[in-house]
Amino acid sequence: MVESGSSGGPVLAIDIGGTKIAAGVVEPGGRVITWNQVPTPHDLDAEPLWRTLEDLLVQVLDTAKVTDPAELSGIGCGCGGPMEWPSGVVSPLNIPGWRAFPLKDRLAARFGGQLTVRVHNDAICMAAGEHWRGAGRGWRNVLGMVVSTGVGGGLILNNRLIKGASGNAGHIGHVVVYPDGPPCMCGGRGCLEAIARGPALAAWAQTEGWRPDQPGMTAKDLAADAAQGHAVAREALRRAGRALGIAIASATSLCDLDVVAVGGGLSQAGSLLFEPLQEALAVHARLEFARQVRVVPAALGLSAGLVGAAALISAGSRYWPAG
Repeated sequence: MVESGSSGGPVLAIDIGGTKIAAGVVEPGGRVITWNQVPTPHDLDAEPLWRTLEDLLVQVLDTAKVTDPAELSGIGCGCGGPMEWPSGVVSPLNIPGWRAFPLKDRLAARFGGQLTVRVHNDAICMAAGEHWRGAGRGWRNVLGMVVSTGVGGGLILNNRLIKGASGNAGHIGHVVVYPDGPPCMCGGRGCLEAIARGPALAAWAQTEGWRPDQPGMTAKDLAADAAQGHAVAREALRRAGRALGIAIASATSLCDLDVVAVGGGLSQAGSLLFEPLQEALAVHARLEFARQVRVVPAALGLSAGLVGAAALISAGSRYWPAG
């Protein structure tokens, strides 16, 4: 495969999560030229899911007036995990239609096999985006977190993305925060994701009396009601915030972090989530160095994943570790 990441052209960036599939065209410096998104279908098999993504890519390339793939410097993609890295074979927990789906190879084949294609975990891409052009810019040690349909993370230490043994380093969603807590989709119990992922949070709130007879309620609905003062909805966000604070305290003590950037749909709840997070962090991060960590909302908002996917190509020396 021809390595074209140094051509200076824009990057076709993709962000595939349990809530949405987004795609955009991103300049080499990180500015998003154009982007669009569709809801992630959960009732489709592998090939219809692929066609959903393919149609979206065609649309954003057409909007950006990219008529020849050779104009691109590469394709960067973040996808929910787990996955086989760096081969880009994906089996996202929250997208049941894809199991051992060869996403990297399919993207490469779709664009003629002449472009660099790099696929990493969507939360890792979010972390890369925030370190490159967002809330972590200028800091050397950053944890980026996505709190949405799932909870994931990516870890930058000493200005380099850390891959770990399998490419999954920083996956804070499966840090155990309550050993006797609810079961997690990973097969464990009491993981951060089992507490704070949007669907689990909405389900918990409904068992406690929030909109109990209304199916299809989401964490977005929950946050809206919490903002209006609904007691159960507010307690649900406090529960998620406490779990996040406990997990961040552990990660900070382990990794000596400067900044934790929290993004994803649930982070849009603002102080309703961040205040209990900070309270729990203050209780559990007691060592002097751990108390220095800054926990902030992701500065790039919902575009962090796309910017980070582009960084896999445009700033690959930092964000695409050698295999």
